[in-house]
Amino acid sequence: MQATLLGILGLALLGTLHAQDSIPVQTDFQQDKFTGRWYSVGLASNSNWFKEKRHLMKMCTTIISTTAEGNLEVTSTYPKGDQCMTRNSLYIKTEQPGRFSYTSPRWGSKHNIHVVDTNYEEYALVATQISKGTGSSTMVLLYSRTKELSPERLEMFTQFSREQGLTDDEILILPQTDKCMADAA
Repeated sequence: MQATLLGILGLALLGTLHAQDSIPVQTDFQQDKFTGRWYSVGLASNSNWFKEKRHLMKMCTTIISTTAEGNLEVTSTYPKGDQCMTRNSLYIKTEQPGRFSYTSPRWGSKHNIHVVDTNYEEYALVATQISKGTGSSTMVLLYSRTKELSPERLEMFTQFSREQGLTDDEILILPQTDKCMADAA
């Protein structure tokens, strides 16, 4: 019985590790080109908070900068009700360029972040595996240097999100807004 349980746990761990390895990372990732202002144009997730808040979500502005240690400081400004909220996150670099880790101080969740694909000047596709004591979830973000992206880029985001196991009702092209956009200069 105990050997069977250990075998099942081992397979579950291997499945988790394989899922993280199956998310690609941008070849020859150049962190200095990744920094600057981005707009969050698309968001996909199978997390409970996304399902609960999806109808309230709007496009937000994200500023990415490199710290002295080579990590990423990520500052997102987004509308919440009639206010502008700001969230700061520190993405810790890993041995693999384009891959970062983050632990939420508020929720204790661990985030395994992959910059999947970017041309640095137009779009960036970022996938995150999130694990918490209660389970795991996947999140895919589509960033753009402008508030609009071509239908081809939006389709690429949708297709990649589906490949990560997300369903159409878990994929959202964020509604544009001018609210809170000027605050994140």
